[in-house]
Amino acid sequence: MKIQSCKRQSGRWWLHFSLLGLLLMTMPFVVYGQQYDLLIKGGHLIDPKNGIDAQLDVAISEGIIARVTENIPESEAAKTIDATGYYVTPGLIDVHAHVFVGSTPGRFADGFSSVSPDGFTFRNGITTVVDPGNAGWRNFEAFKKQVIEPSDTRVLAFVNIVGHGLSGTSYNNDLNDMDIEKTLSIVEKYPEIIVGTKFGHYAGNDYLVPFERALEVARRANQPLLLECNLPELNVEDILERLRPGDIFTHAYERGNRSLLDGQGRIYDYVFKARERGILFDVGHGGASFRFSQAIPSVDQGFWPDTFGTDLHRFSMNAGMKDMLNVMSKFLNMGMSMQDVILRATWISAKSVNREDLGHLSVGAVADLAILNKKKGSYGFVDSGGYRIDGDRKLLAELTIREGRIVWDLNGLAAVPWDE
Repeated sequence: MKIQSCKRQSGRWWLHFSLLGLLLMTMPFVVYGQQYDLLIKGGHLIDPKNGIDAQLDVAISEGIIARVTENIPESEAAKTIDATGYYVTPGLIDVHAHVFVGSTPGRFADGFSSVSPDGFTFRNGITTVVDPGNAGWRNFEAFKKQVIEPSDTRVLAFVNIVGHGLSGTSYNNDLNDMDIEKTLSIVEKYPEIIVGTKFGHYAGNDYLVPFERALEVARRANQPLLLECNLPELNVEDILERLRPGDIFTHAYERGNRSLLDGQGRIYDYVFKARERGILFDVGHGGASFRFSQAIPSVDQGFWPDTFGTDLHRFSMNAGMKDMLNVMSKFLNMGMSMQDVILRATWISAKSVNREDLGHLSVGAVADLAILNKKKGSYGFVDSGGYRIDGDRKLLAELTIREGRIVWDLNGLAAVPWDE
């Protein structure tokens, strides 16, 4: 009887095992074998920080770059995007964008002259913007709560030496509102957001007084100073000599007393020397601060910008500037290579604000990416004075990824056909 009982139990065990095997055979094992959330296949990857300029795949897992190599199998990813024919780059960084948007007319600080970042970033492949000092120590926390925290775009900022930030001319010229210690205290309170100190928009007789206050904050915080050089009495040679390596001179292709060219259209020797010392020169296009009459002679002499800050605001976006990809396209058509354009829009921009965790696609880095289309055709590009150059190349953002999430998809690269 015991032997029969054992045989009966053995038969039941075999039946259960067989049914389990049949069930396992019909289960979708591929789901359990998928290592990655998203796979970008077939694109031309440009990652200047890592010296990559080749066709490679990029795998993303939990918002992080998980793998960069050739021929990653589609079966290893939950979703695959075919980037064949496009450039795949780190998410672009706009180091000069006025985004302290609010309801006050005529102001950049909590004002109607600034713009909401998410409305203009992702559609241009931008995943990070740096506000150029719209807020000072008095209103920075309002900026943080109102714009920085609710934005999907990563928003970093320079803090203005003026306590009220860019709130209007009367504030910009108030030396009593330019407090070194209070500005430094807000910088030290938010080191993960504030990347430096800003000085500009001062119309007083002696700009060196507020300039030195802003420089002192930047020096003590070990951060760069952003000099917005629209000062009526600016002496460019003198101010460049006072800047330190890593400090940023924006509006680099402006005319008038801000021009970096002499009367014969040659770059001043002291400008080249400033660059050799490590001073950075940002485009800062804006609505009135970029002229082909300055840019073309400069680039012909090898004086390219370090960064493509757009000076985005309510007016510039509807004028010659338009957007960051338009600015980058201008330099492509003035002779800069695609590799050099991406270098300045990603890795150099990240380093300029001491955020070397950004601007590259190293394994383990945050998965901020752009898929760019370099279109060929007949295009026109306009400067701040309303003058045009013609070109045959123009950049568009096909798809933007922020922390592993698709936030912009121009032509549905990641979308599923409706009938499937």
